[in-house]
Amino acid sequence: MNEKDLTIKDNLSNIVFITGGTKSGKSEFAEHLAKETKKLSYIALSKNNIDDKEWQKKINLHRKRRPKDWESIETTDLLNTLRQEDGPLLIDSIGGFVMESIEKEHKEWSIKMSSLISLLMKRKSKTFIVGEQVGWSLVSEYKIGNTYIERIGELQKRITKISKDNWLAINGRAIKIDEISLEIPT
Repeated sequence: MNEKDLTIKDNLSNIVFITGGTKSGKSEFAEHLAKETKKLSYIALSKNNIDDKEWQKKINLHRKRRPKDWESIETTDLLNTLRQEDGPLLIDSIGGFVMESIEKEHKEWSIKMSSLISLLMKRKSKTFIVGEQVGWSLVSEYKIGNTYIERIGELQKRITKISKDNWLAINGRAIKIDEISLEIPT
């Protein structure tokens, strides 16, 4: 990263992006970073499927961990939520946004992704975003799996470019990747 990139990045946003694999500690770390933030709204991006007992167990664990003074917004409509909310946010996790558009054609997905990036860049308040790292392992044998991997990879690369701070959670540890990495020229 060069000096020009750092100057632009510092003026772009109040976004803190935390990414990592399953059970890496990314949500806990995002909550830790956000714990002193006043009037924070926690956006849980997922469908509440009461028939999926394992998913319900995971949702309940996340609910119990949140401070009582955080407002919880459980939704799958991130774009409209961002248009309505102007205070500090913690979005967990951005994969829910990808899943909401998984059946969309590439052009429509690109428009939604660009809308999200635009809304995030306009935010003045602190915004913590949790995202899942996928694609470090096997290639899915299913088209939908590969679509998800490609879309979340592309989206998270764009979020990283506009974020003031970027973290990688791995094995219960957090690494500030801005300090030990170079941006790949595109």
